[in-house]
Amino acid sequence: MSLGAKIAWDDTILPFQLDKSDVRGRVLRLDGVLDQVLAQHDYPPAIENLVAEAAMLTAMIGQTIKLRWKLSLQVRGKGAARLIATDYYAPEKEGEPGRIRAYASYDEERLDPNAPGFDQIGEGYLAILIHQGGETKPYTGMTPIAGASLADCAKAYFAQSEQLPTRFQLTFGRSMLPGGDESWRAGGVMLQQMPKASPLMEQGEENGPNDEGIIRAVDMLSEDEYENWNRANILLDSVEEMELVGPTVQPTQLLLRLFHEEAPRVFDPQRIEFGCTCSEERVRTSMSIYSAKDIGHMTTDEGIVTADCQFCGAHYEFDPKTLGFEATESGAAQDD
Repeated sequence: MSLGAKIAWDDTILPFQLDKSDVRGRVLRLDGVLDQVLAQHDYPPAIENLVAEAAMLTAMIGQTIKLRWKLSLQVRGKGAARLIATDYYAPEKEGEPGRIRAYASYDEERLDPNAPGFDQIGEGYLAILIHQGGETKPYTGMTPIAGASLADCAKAYFAQSEQLPTRFQLTFGRSMLPGGDESWRAGGVMLQQMPKASPLMEQGEENGPNDEGIIRAVDMLSEDEYENWNRANILLDSVEEMELVGPTVQPTQLLLRLFHEEAPRVFDPQRIEFGCTCSEERVRTSMSIYSAKDIGHMTTDEGIVTADCQFCGAHYEFDPKTLGFEATESGAAQDD
C-alpha cells in the first residue's frame, strides 16, 4: 500500500450501510488528530487511554449531527478520573472537515497505576449533549457508568435513550511504522440498527432493563430484526486489531472483508481535524460575570489575570482593569 493511500484514510470517518441486514455504521481512523489531542497534556497512560476512547466515540457518534451543530460527550466519576470532556464540531459547510477536541481532569494521588483507565472512573455517568446553536437549549441524555468500557456506556446510552441497538469495536495505542516515529493509531467500527420511523419501545416486564440496568438488543427488536443484527455482530467479531487501525487495510477493504454478504454500501467519508474554539473574546465573555473584587482575587502578584485553555493549551494574559462587569478600561489580551 502506498503512503498516499495511507494518508488518504487517516483521520476520516466512513459511513456505510448493510442493505441486507438493515444495519448502518461507521469506520473510523483517528491518527494524527489523536496525536494532537493527547499532545496538549502529559497524561498518565490510564488517562490517555480514556481520552483516546472518548475521542473516538465522540467522532463516531458526532458524524451524524447536522451542519454547524456541536456534540459533546462528558464522563464524570467519583474516582481518580473525575472528568473526561470531548467536543465534536460538525462542518460549517458540506465538504469541510469536522473538528474535535478533548481533555481530562484527574486526581493524580488517587490513580492506581495497575488498574485500567475505566476502573479509575468509579461511580458516575456518561452524558451526551447536542447543541443546535443560537439560544436553543442543548439536548442532554445520560447513562450511569456500567460495563467494562466507555464503549459499553455509549452502547447503554443508545439502548436506553434512543432504543437503538448499537455496537462499538475499537482499538487504539501507540505504534511505529518502519522508518517512522512513534505515534497514536486508532481505528474502530460502529454498528447500529436502522431506526424505525417512530422508534418507540414498550417498557414492560418482558422487554425492560435487566438486573444491571442494561436493555439488550433482543428486547428491542423483532425476531427477524434480531437475526439480522446478530449476524452483523458475529461478522464484526472476526475483525482483527490491525485491520481496524490500518494502515495497510483501507476502510473500504475492511467492509468488504467483513460484510460482503450483507451488501455493504458506503457514503462520502468525513474528514476530521483537531480544532478548538477558545479565543480572547470568549475568555472575556466568561469573566464578564465577575465583580472587580472577584477579579482582584484572580490577579497574580505580577498584576495580571491569566487563563489557560484545557483543550488546546492556549495561554491568555489580561489587564485586570479590562475584565468583569466593573471594568474601567478596554484592552486586548495577549496569548501565547
